[in-house]
Amino acid sequence: MSLVTCIDVGSTFTKAALVDVASGVLVATAAHPTTIATDVMDGVDAVCRELATAGGATSGGATGERLVCSSAGGGLRLAVVGYEREVTAEAGRRVGLSAGGKVVHVAAGALGGAEIRALRGASPDLVLLVGGTDGGNAEVLRHNAARLAAARITPPIVVAGNVEVADEVASLLASTGRRFTVTANVVPRIGQIAPDGARGAIREAFLTHVIGGKGLSRGRGFAELVRAATPDAVLQGVEVLAEVVGGDVLVIDIGGATTDVYSVITPQGEDASLHRDVVAPLWHARTVEADLGMRWNAATIVEAAARERLPLTPSTVAYAAEVSADTGHLASSPHEWAGEQELASAAAVLAVRRHGRSAHPSERPRPLAEVSVVLGSGGVLRHSPPEVSAAVLAAVTGDHGGGWRVPDRARVGVDSSYVLFVVGLLSQVHPSAARALAGSLARG
Repeated sequence: MSLVTCIDVGSTFTKAALVDVASGVLVATAAHPTTIATDVMDGVDAVCRELATAGGATSGGATGERLVCSSAGGGLRLAVVGYEREVTAEAGRRVGLSAGGKVVHVAAGALGGAEIRALRGASPDLVLLVGGTDGGNAEVLRHNAARLAAARITPPIVVAGNVEVADEVASLLASTGRRFTVTANVVPRIGQIAPDGARGAIREAFLTHVIGGKGLSRGRGFAELVRAATPDAVLQGVEVLAEVVGGDVLVIDIGGATTDVYSVITPQGEDASLHRDVVAPLWHARTVEADLGMRWNAATIVEAAARERLPLTPSTVAYAAEVSADTGHLASSPHEWAGEQELASAAAVLAVRRHGRSAHPSERPRPLAEVSVVLGSGGVLRHSPPEVSAAVLAAVTGDHGGGWRVPDRARVGVDSSYVLFVVGLLSQVHPSAARALAGSLARG
């Protein structure tokens, strides 16, 4: 066997999978609490030792080639600075999410002192500077570049705005020694969004500047091992899955703090031919709902469900308060699993509604009706009784209150072995193994 170890260093747990890349077969998995308090490489070494004896694997296989993604230390905290809130700033926010960032701040228009202070207060790891279509407004981009060059901020900057002033912006940032990368405009023209250049530049800045700067490891090679932010790796895995199944894919990842939704859509008909929206849809997309988490934000699931008129039983409301106070609690009784099911169903439905809804009344909702595969992920779905995970996903595919047709004919399943991040990591260096693993996931 030709074995590769894929590792996700999360904020709470470090998960690992051993894959035979010759066949694309998942050999074994392991997990260990992330060792933030000491050195994250302690947890990485622990899962590798466990995999070394699992499934007949040799220690050489488990400790040989390693592919790592990470969301430890809060993941990638991204600030977006744009021209108009509803155009370039919104496009930058969408692109930042698709690149695996947690968007902690969005500024629109010409930066002043108050805006610089707010940006600094958000403590971003990286700033995405956008503004103007190609050949369009350039003054705001110039102004903001000058303010960022002079401000007391240290994060690297990715410039993805009006290409006609890219050289001037680069000179402004270089004049004060800022770390920056210039890439293609995320909004080259109204109604078009071009994410690839910015996604790649954000990924490279994350690997080059951010991972090593978080102090997660004391010089033991962690920064050299990490290849992507975890959400970026997962989206790459979803893209491979969509390619393998030959159709649209929707993934709902219900976590302890957030619920993330990923979709890969091939637009059809009017969606494919028209660019009437001010900011065109991002067909390979991720959204993050920071108020929908099964532990840290269980209480706000209750609040959000009430706003959307999704009824929760009094016992579930009480259970949400209990797990919010004890975030390490694990469900063990039928009563607790009933609470988990209701909370997870509400989180999933709310997150998919937000993912699918248009940003503005004039825009079309995200076309989810033809999704071929709906896949659930997250601890509550991976570790719950089968009837619980089935009910949670059925709540999504049977929800008719979001304002659009739901994917009611989709194949539904759970990423029970947590391999989407593995598929994403493998896709760049072992593409055939990634496709084979995605195929096994699609078949259930």
